[in-house]
Amino acid sequence: MPQYGEANHIFELMQNMLEQLLIHQPEDPIPFMIQHLHRDNDNVPRIVILGPPASGKTTIAMWLCKHLNSNLVTLESLILNEFSYTATDARRLYLQRKAVPSALLIQLIQERLAKEDCVKRGWILDGIPETREQALRIQTLGIAPRHVIMLSAPDTVLIERNLGKRIDPQTGEIYHTTFDWPPESEIQNRLMVPEGISELETARKLLEYHRNIVRIIPSYPKILKVISADQPCMDVFYQALTYVQSNHRTNAPFTPRVLLLGPVGSGKSLQAALLAQKYGLVNVGCGQLLKEAVADKTTFGEHIRLCFEKGMAVPDGLLMKVLSQRLDQQDCIQRGWVLHGFPRDLDQAHLLNILGYNPNRYHLMYKPPPTMEIQARLLQNPKDSEEQVKLKMDLFYRNSADLEQLYESAITLNGDQDPYTVFEYIESGIINPLPKKIP
Repeated sequence: MPQYGEANHIFELMQNMLEQLLIHQPEDPIPFMIQHLHRDNDNVPRIVILGPPASGKTTIAMWLCKHLNSNLVTLESLILNEFSYTATDARRLYLQRKAVPSALLIQLIQERLAKEDCVKRGWILDGIPETREQALRIQTLGIAPRHVIMLSAPDTVLIERNLGKRIDPQTGEIYHTTFDWPPESEIQNRLMVPEGISELETARKLLEYHRNIVRIIPSYPKILKVISADQPCMDVFYQALTYVQSNHRTNAPFTPRVLLLGPVGSGKSLQAALLAQKYGLVNVGCGQLLKEAVADKTTFGEHIRLCFEKGMAVPDGLLMKVLSQRLDQQDCIQRGWVLHGFPRDLDQAHLLNILGYNPNRYHLMYKPPPTMEIQARLLQNPKDSEEQVKLKMDLFYRNSADLEQLYESAITLNGDQDPYTVFEYIESGIINPLPKKIP
């Protein structure tokens, strides 16, 4: 019987093959599948990097390309291809209009990605697609990236960065005061300010980018990762590299992703610990993650600390950044996880699903305690006052109905029992059996 890693690889191979069959719909599928297996390129990089002007996407794309030994595909490289009649037409139009029609651009991409080096070593599309039309045309041709990275930063930061661009009139090479300032004084002295980088022009380009990107994002559900570009370029690169080297979460039955929902005092943390211990899952408690972020004194942690000190709720966006960092780590992807403490309402649940962290096993432990004696016991938390606990209980019950509707396959059980009895109910109630503990 195959081990977990082998089974996961086989599942991914079958999934990729099925995807290609659905896209190409060959008349004779058997030779097509044999050819697909011989090609053996399911795991080569197929990456799209998107981002506004001055976000550093080209720099990140170049570094990834060098590190992964892949092929960088840019608009410039496509239209400068001297051996393509299509590129000749595109180059002429670009000189006239400073743009290439979408149909022509997609034809160039199709030609380039069909080359042997791209088939064998993969590709990285830099800043393409620029519009939803281009994204849909690319998908229609069966060009499917495995990872999509979107860089983001405040417009004020991007405008300031764009003003730092300089061009070498001798070579036409672009340098940047933030990312890649040349060390040679001779080159520095002859650099000039390029056209089209004024504050007004940059603001216009940013507006156009924002209009397009919100329509492109839905084309890449579950494979898109947003990375803040407002940090050192090397940090951005390592985050991007970690992401593109990771495997995506899968709906395979041997990758359990368990979600436990319930009010304060219902025993979620204990049940999560028992499941994690018995089945080798990663125990992911949202509250503990926030405390660890504060203790590590990360950028996120400082914002979380301020929220704690002011008695404010941590914003959903910040919660998801901390949570996604944990769920994207290799142990969670390979072994599966049990999550508790999040989501607490419907908006958070939708956010969890949009970003691709779809649980495939649910439990709602929300039955209220039947007696006042038990009610009093549940409120005896030394860290919380009675009012705070009641507030949390009320909040949970207000949101639980919406969560039950979203998670239709969730199983409800009474948490007012011996913890190990509850654990047995959880085990028996999970429709898709969990794997045995991974050695």
